Amino acid sequence: MSELDLAGRVVELVRRLAGPGAEVEVVVTRADLALTRFANSFIHQNVAESGTSVRLRLHADGRTAAGSGSLVDPDGLTALVERTLAATRLAPPDPAWPGLAPPAPVPSGPHVDEATAAASPDERAARVRAFVDAVEGLEAAGYCRTAHRSGAFANSAGQSAVGRSVEAAMDGIARTGGADGVARHAADRLADLDGGALGARAAAKARAAADPVELPPGRYEVVLEPAAGADLLQNLSWYGFNGKRHAERQSFAEPGRAQFDPAVTLVDDPLHASGLPFDLEGTPRRSLTLVEAGTTAAVAHDRRSGAEAGTGSTGHGMLGASTFGPLPRNLRLLPTGGPAEVATGQFSAGVTGAVADPDTAALVAGMARGLLVSDFWYTRVLDPKQLVVTGLTRNGVWLVEDGVPTRAVRDFRFTESYPRAMGPGRVLGVGRAPVRQPDRMDGSWWEAPALRLASWNFTGGASG
Repeated sequence: MSELDLAGRVVELVRRLAGPGAEVEVVVTRADLALTRFANSFIHQNVAESGTSVRLRLHADGRTAAGSGSLVDPDGLTALVERTLAATRLAPPDPAWPGLAPPAPVPSGPHVDEATAAASPDERAARVRAFVDAVEGLEAAGYCRTAHRSGAFANSAGQSAVGRSVEAAMDGIARTGGADGVARHAADRLADLDGGALGARAAAKARAAADPVELPPGRYEVVLEPAAGADLLQNLSWYGFNGKRHAERQSFAEPGRAQFDPAVTLVDDPLHASGLPFDLEGTPRRSLTLVEAGTTAAVAHDRRSGAEAGTGSTGHGMLGASTFGPLPRNLRLLPTGGPAEVATGQFSAGVTGAVADPDTAALVAGMARGLLVSDFWYTRVLDPKQLVVTGLTRNGVWLVEDGVPTRAVRDFRFTESYPRAMGPGRVLGVGRAPVRQPDRMDGSWWEAPALRLASWNFTGGASG
């Protein structure tokens, strides 16, 4: 039975058991997920899972409840509907129920690469082998994963939709002594993941990060590589362009105001890459411009927050949205015309391997004195309204002098307002080669080029 047939069967079960007045929406998803993990330069785990999930949301007699299950035989579906009906009777009244998504055309979604959907453990292992070979004796760890999802939506208002998606991702580090280098990439095709290139990049960064010096805390000009830029995008998404937080005045976002530098254009673009073409409420997904040339343009909404705001849904219905809020989870920082071409010889100058691509090299070449930052981690929000974040650098920081990385630097702790750091006049360069970064949340990814910022507030060493 297809996913759409399963979804339709659940809708009919609700009509039969709850009566014609009940409103119901159903999402059925089949997922084939596989992961090959390596540590100490050896594969130590290969896991795969396949399963079907059914999620049901029901509104009856002014009350709303949701349920989910993985048993798709008649008895399992009947039990799911019965327990969701029971939960609805016990739920509090829901006067803000926004109703169901009306019938609307749904786009076909991104192209699905069948080779990735059917990828074998050997194919993932080959990329791990290429990564390990490329680090040339350094200690390597990480993973290569593939995912294939097919899904369908149906509701009692007549909306229905189907879609498929695939994703491949690789994330690895190379280590020498106490220094690590990282390389990550997410793609629509496993064939686009070059384990050898990623391993060589990670190894070069690790070797360049050896013997770091201590620098005093303070404000430094920075070039953030795509891995660090992805953290900016994720936090801007969760805490800034979140329709529920915006309605509660817990977000910095003020649509219509120039809150960012004119070089910044941010787009949530779920159909740019792997993802189903509809959200959990059956609303068609589409590109949504959040920041246009520095001016905040929109925030993300599901049906509930969109109804309260009077704007309607932007296609961001998701699990947890009623509690945390609707999130744009496929955020892209669009490249500009990019920096000037890097001067001859500049790419390999200074600490060999600190700069691993011409795009970053061109931004670094413009700095008189500053820091090149590979990655952020353990970031936590201190002030949601201003989006003040504290966190640590990792996987390589270098001092840049006269456009050349000269020394590896010990990791810093930082405390910075992300919107302020990207505010008017503070973005000195945006690269032209974005790199999609994988995320741990299902269906999420972040895509950013290298980014040069006028100031970043480093408040201490990694230990405090």
